[in-house]
Amino acid sequence: MKRQPFQFLEVPRRLPRPLPVPVRLLGWGESHPGFAPADAAEQSARCLDCGNPYCSWKCPLHNPIPDWLALVREGRLFEAAELAHESNPLPEICGRVCPQDRLCEGDCTLETGFDAVTIGAVEKYIVDEAFRQGWRPDLSAVRASGRRVAVIGAGPAGLACADRLARAGIEAHVFDRHGEIGGLLSFGIPAFKLEKAVVRTRRAVLEAMGVRFHLHTEVDAALGGELLRGFDAVFLGTGATTPVDGGLAGRELPGVLQALPFLVANARRQFAAEAGDAIAADADLPDFRGRRVLVLGGGDTAMDCVRSARRLGAGEVSCVYRRGEADMPGSRREVAHAREEGVSFVFHCQPLALEAGADGAHVAGVRVVDTVAGAGRSGGIATVAGSERVLPADLVILAFGFRPSPAPWWREHGIGLHADGRVRVLGADGATGHPKVFAGGDNVRGADLVVTAVHDGRQAAHAITRHLLGTPHPP
Repeated sequence: MKRQPFQFLEVPRRLPRPLPVPVRLLGWGESHPGFAPADAAEQSARCLDCGNPYCSWKCPLHNPIPDWLALVREGRLFEAAELAHESNPLPEICGRVCPQDRLCEGDCTLETGFDAVTIGAVEKYIVDEAFRQGWRPDLSAVRASGRRVAVIGAGPAGLACADRLARAGIEAHVFDRHGEIGGLLSFGIPAFKLEKAVVRTRRAVLEAMGVRFHLHTEVDAALGGELLRGFDAVFLGTGATTPVDGGLAGRELPGVLQALPFLVANARRQFAAEAGDAIAADADLPDFRGRRVLVLGGGDTAMDCVRSARRLGAGEVSCVYRRGEADMPGSRREVAHAREEGVSFVFHCQPLALEAGADGAHVAGVRVVDTVAGAGRSGGIATVAGSERVLPADLVILAFGFRPSPAPWWREHGIGLHADGRVRVLGADGATGHPKVFAGGDNVRGADLVVTAVHDGRQAAHAITRHLLGTPHPP
């Protein structure tokens, strides 16, 4: 496509057309199919190439976004895929699950007055289409170093680390307790945002690069010690999976679910259904059909829960959040999708306790109180006297966030921890108190974004490469 500097004046911002809501709610496929090549080129051509790419600076990975947009506009798909992978080991995943409205697109120069370039959808298109046409990372110039690194955790941080190690000629062995790779990507993020076939494709790509996966493997103290002795370095990418329960009375009642176990059980049901295992497909989930569901929390995990509940047949689904809509930490896009799918929102509403029914045997509602913004700059909230009431519910999902779950054997090997369980690192490269151990992602930051986990895994791999080979990092 010929360069037109003022394309943004003639062509409006467009996302791939979403599936109609009734079709979305019938299944678990991605809500937004991808761009066609012509549409991706047209939207890429809206980029100003403004000279000071705020989009790249706002991205935690500092992706060269204007450069691969230009390559898409020119029809140079494989070059765009190569460039996208230079900074991002998992671009097709970040293109799907990043909150672009708060990151790259939110800082696009066109966002003020003309609407941002559709960066995320184009990033997704680049890799999906390149893979479909047969493109794969070229490691023909990589020479084996003879070094081996154990990566504990096959989530976004671990996968990013393994990718960069393989590009440096270091043999990466990835250990994970699940039977599928991806961690949060496979078991925490629903398929309507990230279809599981996308993660399987990435697994095939990584295996072709030489990465070895050891699944259904719990790294306990014995195996942890063996990895420290037998490998040249170890990367901890174990995420944050311990739920924050909010300390609410009644949280032990039947019908009260924690967000992550709920999402994991739902993912396992889908994996079982794909494998034809009817018994496993029915396990670990209550019947949502026709039920009143309340989800407590306002982040992306809460949006995953409300949208999943709708697909499971819930009659009424509401999200209860203690602040206002503008204060919600999740993606505005996900909130909009939830509304389209029939989810109601109750803002400025603080949960106080979970209430049992008359028989005391099952949750029947959530006692709440109205809130207002507190005085001063602290950002706190104040409750409104006399506003307590009970919101009725048949099922309640707690989506208050997660904390890391450190393994007991880490401290025994000099891996320091903060009081909240996060791994204590010595700098931006993820080095820990043990000279052979590096860490990154949610087990260092606390629950955060997929893209920050990818960043940490990438940077740790570069540090490990310097540590083992004495070279800066792979090109």
